[in-house]
Amino acid sequence: MIRTLICAVALSCSASVALACSGHSKQTQSCAPGTYWDSEAQTCAKIVNS
Repeated sequence: MIRTLICAVALSCSASVALACSGHSKQTQSCAPGTYWDSEAQTCAKIVNS
């Protein structure tokens, strides 16, 4: 009975930690050389030299 309770608490804690860290899933995007990350369009865009 106590082992089951301890396991249930441990699994609940690990699940809540995973949910709390879900905001960290947004990582910076790596773009090819000559491009940059356009955060508004959420895509790589070419660097335009004028």
